[in-house]
Amino acid sequence: MRLIDTHCHLDVAEFDPDRAAVLARTRAAGVTGLVIPAIHRAGWPGLLALCATAADFYPALGLHPVYLDQHQDVDLAALERAIADARPTAIGEIGLDFYVRELDRARQQALFEAQLAIARVAGLPVLLHVRKAHEQVLATLKRIPVCGGIAHAFSGGSEEARRYRDLGFALGFGGMLTFERSNKLRAMAAALPVTSIVLETDAPDLTVAAHQGQRNSPEYLPDVLAALAQVRGEDPRRLAEQTTANAAAVLGLPVD
Repeated sequence: MRLIDTHCHLDVAEFDPDRAAVLARTRAAGVTGLVIPAIHRAGWPGLLALCATAADFYPALGLHPVYLDQHQDVDLAALERAIADARPTAIGEIGLDFYVRELDRARQQALFEAQLAIARVAGLPVLLHVRKAHEQVLATLKRIPVCGGIAHAFSGGSEEARRYRDLGFALGFGGMLTFERSNKLRAMAAALPVTSIVLETDAPDLTVAAHQGQRNSPEYLPDVLAALAQVRGEDPRRLAEQTTANAAAVLGLPVD
């Protein structure tokens, strides 16, 4: 059984003390592909260096909306150069976060649009961060279409899910799916076409129920798969095969 973690921040400092051990356990758990998205320009060199150490580490470069105070206008030109030099798998993590009220919405929007334009020119998919902003993100994607991607940590409704799918996006499900109290999310995962679903951890954040209060890890991705199999009443091995194929298709990853 092979799994792809489509959103894992393995490069961040929380993994510095034991990254090799985490990776060994992750491999043993059957997770043989990790998409590692950036959050700010300062982290790009380390992220790319990490991804150069394994053929199944897939880098994404971008400017995360929550870290707005760390981004400068010159970072957009730097992103274009980095894409040309490194040719990452995707642009991300990018998007809009209207949950954090102190973040300047107009500046977020401008940054998001600029990165979508870069992704469009580069022909790369995008990894979306969306909180309390699905309508704004969907409207922006309609104006600035890209070649698909993933709506990370999807939390929208069925109509929003349909609109993302129509735009070529898969929907990412992670640790929150493992909590029985996540009724709306679990119902959504049960009802969606299986061809629209990809798995993720968002490690070190949003951990699974079995490790609540602890650092999340890509080694826990099988817990997400088990939760998906439970709510759908389907064979986990078949779901592993399908979600892996979905991830490979939307991100242009190797099938084998």
